[in-house]
Amino acid sequence: MQQLQTVADRPARGSNQSGMRAYNERLVLSLIRRSGPTSKAEIARLTGLSAQTVSVIMRALEAEGLLKKGARVRGRVGQPSVPISLNAEGAFFLGLKVGRRSVELILTDFEGQVTRHSSETYAHPTPDAVMAFAARALQEALASLSAEQQARVAGLGVALPFGIWEWEVAGGDLSAWQTFDIEAALAELVDLPVYICNDTSAACGAELVFGAQDKPRDFLYFYIGYFVGGGLVLDSKLYTGKSGNAGALGSMPLAGDAARQLVDVASLATLEGALQEAGETRRAPWSDPAAWGFGDDILHPWLDSTTEALAQAIRAATCLIDFDTVMIDGSVPAEVRAELVARTRRHLAARPLPGVTLPELREGTVGSDARALGAASLPLSDRFLVDRDAFLKG
Repeated sequence: MQQLQTVADRPARGSNQSGMRAYNERLVLSLIRRSGPTSKAEIARLTGLSAQTVSVIMRALEAEGLLKKGARVRGRVGQPSVPISLNAEGAFFLGLKVGRRSVELILTDFEGQVTRHSSETYAHPTPDAVMAFAARALQEALASLSAEQQARVAGLGVALPFGIWEWEVAGGDLSAWQTFDIEAALAELVDLPVYICNDTSAACGAELVFGAQDKPRDFLYFYIGYFVGGGLVLDSKLYTGKSGNAGALGSMPLAGDAARQLVDVASLATLEGALQEAGETRRAPWSDPAAWGFGDDILHPWLDSTTEALAQAIRAATCLIDFDTVMIDGSVPAEVRAELVARTRRHLAARPLPGVTLPELREGTVGSDARALGAASLPLSDRFLVDRDAFLKG
């Protein structure tokens, strides 16, 4: 398995010393991804690199097809500047999301735009069903690219629930996943580096790479999917822990019944169960507003119990790490996400914790594609980026 590279031991800003080209190139690409089209002078100012070093880097990245020049912009004083931006066709990335009710494959360009999307639903995931879909979808995605573009595919990221067999979907036996090596199986389908990440940690990674860039350095992230999960960001880096499962918020125990966990309450599976008991049938993906066309007598109890449980988990987590912000996202329509945040905020305000400053609550900015985009971001981050905070330090 390819491991995500860490920049914890690297310098925070660019270096003009020899031997630093690879890092400096990543630094420039990361800056342009965050800031948009940027002039060489501004890149030099923000990175601390010399104008000569920036020119050398820009020429190399442009020659490799990763950057492109824009039209000259004339200002009131001095020479006109030339904004430099990412070249969308400079690289491509594949992201496979394995969920408990569906599997998705996306192809993204260097700017993070999804250029192809395939999906399939099932009653429960099995390795055979997932691999049959992956073989077909990967072949179709690669065939949609020219030979030159195929050579620029940097890797395949996979987002799936770690220990997927531990929370069985009703009517489905998931025990085959305990001995199934999905990395090896995928390596037989494509000659690309394969990156594996927990699905909700990947969603959190998508928020870091593709989401709004005004987030604080530390935040906790909840993703409401078929089962709730989350991610942990410390010093602007996704922290996955020694087993890759840090931020496994769905496993967090709740007060009261010792056997009850957050996943038992704040999950779409719970809402689906309530609908089935009421004789309702869901006919659309949860991210589709049409899937929420049922009565308030089912929706509001789920929203209340979910947000009360989220508030409890946030209080417990904040006692351990002094988060500035908690973000809530999910495979839900925007209006449902907003209601989840609003109700969780009210539950937090109703029970303040003496000695603890409760964090700000914000909506996630990626949405239902977060897990698949997060999977695609794994090869992007490994090959082309430094951490988001590197060019923000003095």
